[in-house]
Amino acid sequence: MQKITEQPSRHRDLEHKSIEEITRSINQEDATVAEAIREALPAVNRLIGAIVARMKEGGRLFYVGAGSGGRLSVLDVIELPTTYGVPKGQVIAVLAGGMSRLVEALEEKEDDREDAWEQLRAENVSPGDMVVGISASGTTPFVLAGLEACRAHHITTGCIVSNPGSPIADAADYPVEVITGPEFITGSTRMKCGTAQKMLFDMISTTVMIQLGRVEDNQMVHVQLINDKILDRGVRMLMGRSGITDYEEARRRLLEYGSVRKALDHLDHPVN
Repeated sequence: MQKITEQPSRHRDLEHKSIEEITRSINQEDATVAEAIREALPAVNRLIGAIVARMKEGGRLFYVGAGSGGRLSVLDVIELPTTYGVPKGQVIAVLAGGMSRLVEALEEKEDDREDAWEQLRAENVSPGDMVVGISASGTTPFVLAGLEACRAHHITTGCIVSNPGSPIADAADYPVEVITGPEFITGSTRMKCGTAQKMLFDMISTTVMIQLGRVEDNQMVHVQLINDKILDRGVRMLMGRSGITDYEEARRRLLEYGSVRKALDHLDHPVN
């Protein structure tokens, strides 16, 4: 396979560049990421469709990753219960080195070929679930071995990689290849590859949550009321959807039922 992610940067003599030259060049490189994702949208859509199908039947989504990609998957997983009110444990991140070591850059753990499957087994992964591997290179042993073990146990898999024709893509039922090209700093896949991964996590989880009914119109009607900002947003959302005109009355109802959707369910004549 061709490791485009390891090819030399197109930018030379960076230590002699001005701040303005460096930031302009990074911005130019970042601008190419969205186009790379656009080209991969058919594959992204197939992956999302498979995830939605399994989650509608009660399955879970697992991300398996190492390094920057793995840590970015953790960020996505952490935010979903608050944003969409899904139960914790419905979307799970399996990180090389373990979640308890999240803040440590344990890059050596990406070579562990046993850990991913051990962590998945500890979560009682089953053929009803979906496992998505994250690897910029497409060769990370932790991720590759995890997907191979899933295939052996008849568990459907997907992946997000940044090189064409990789072993991880070959091991996935729903591969997504987003070819972002050489990095600004040679081999620093926390840059464009990481940007692409973050955009894809947002795209995948948002689309999945919409398809699962966690969004109505364009609103987070299941958002958890964890702080004053979100509570105020929920109150105004409830007022707009229910016809309640008194802020304090809407606030009381929202706190009583715990979410906009539940409050609407308890109103006699909700406005849709």
